Amino acid sequence: MSGQRRYLLLGTADLGKPRTRILLSGLKEAGVLVGECHYDLWKGIEDKSQIKGIGARLRLLLNHLIAYPVLIWRYLRAPRHDAVFIGYMGHFDTIILWPFIRMRGALLVWDAFLSLYDTIVRDRRMVPENGLRARLVRFAEGLACRAASVIVLDTDAHADFFRKTYPGCDRKLVSVWVGAEAVFHPLDRDDDQGGRNPFRVLFYGQFIPLHGIDVILDAARRLEGEAIEWTIVGTGQEKERILAEVQSRPVPAVNFVDWIDYGQLPRTIAQADACLGIFGTSDKAASVIPNKVFQIVAMGQPVITRDSSAIREMFPSPKDGVWLVEAGSGEALAEAVLAARQWAEGRDETAPLFEDIRAQITPEAIGSVFVDRIATAASSAA
Repeated sequence: MSGQRRYLLLGTADLGKPRTRILLSGLKEAGVLVGECHYDLWKGIEDKSQIKGIGARLRLLLNHLIAYPVLIWRYLRAPRHDAVFIGYMGHFDTIILWPFIRMRGALLVWDAFLSLYDTIVRDRRMVPENGLRARLVRFAEGLACRAASVIVLDTDAHADFFRKTYPGCDRKLVSVWVGAEAVFHPLDRDDDQGGRNPFRVLFYGQFIPLHGIDVILDAARRLEGEAIEWTIVGTGQEKERILAEVQSRPVPAVNFVDWIDYGQLPRTIAQADACLGIFGTSDKAASVIPNKVFQIVAMGQPVITRDSSAIREMFPSPKDGVWLVEAGSGEALAEAVLAARQWAEGRDETAPLFEDIRAQITPEAIGSVFVDRIATAASSAA
């Protein structure tokens, strides 16, 4: 470990997110993680937009009030280190803890991952864009950017958003893909349903605007009568509205499933003929490569998702097994599903797709890129 920075995990990072687990794995693989000062604020909370009611919000506020005195006490007694890693969601961690990090002379590495302001205000539209709460979120995110020594995002497109939105943080920005955990790898397919009849299309994820569930339903309606079976797995912000719409305008070929256990998800992906990414039209949807796309690619399965500057970082040119479609277009998605079905008829399933990309998105590969890019950015900041 000679010549390398020693890292300490600090804060309330959501360890339920694959993103955080993969980056922590990278620090451990590199042998530079010397300790952890962590308070599990988000245990059992998968979708933070679903924290509703005054009781739930008061409990979360109380948890915050307890967390930071505990973290500060632990941190001041932590082993010697050169850098602190604050994971997603670490906005408040960065703002509140940076004086103590500076007191100990450590580098503050913040995995912003994505923009909270862009998510809450512009993508999910949970608060009015010109309202006080939106301005406060933007101010807090900008303050965290100023406090951090290195800011990590998931894509170059997201780094560009931060560069334009928070002037002055340009030299601090690095991008590191999310990647996929080791459980996602090519699996043999069970053909107990008679091969590709019906052709099975899978979507899984939260019901949020970014994912464009309405676009999927539009495509399913356009292909009604075709031998295509659609499975939509998930819950979240928009599910009540979407189910009400489906009840008034049924789509017989679509099956809704509340959730699938994470350990069973790879097998579910392996049984699909085509897997869906995201189809939302927001700027955020154009800036992310979602977890599910990394997981699908890691398993060597066909994927259909919206075209964007972010996804072009992974697929800069046409490639077998991937279809990039116009955002928000059910017609374009329907055409892609038909194209995927036709393509699949001649596919050799013994050869998983995306072998070159799969080597770049393993936890080991992502961890190596993470450590290297932080080192480069930290040297530049110094």
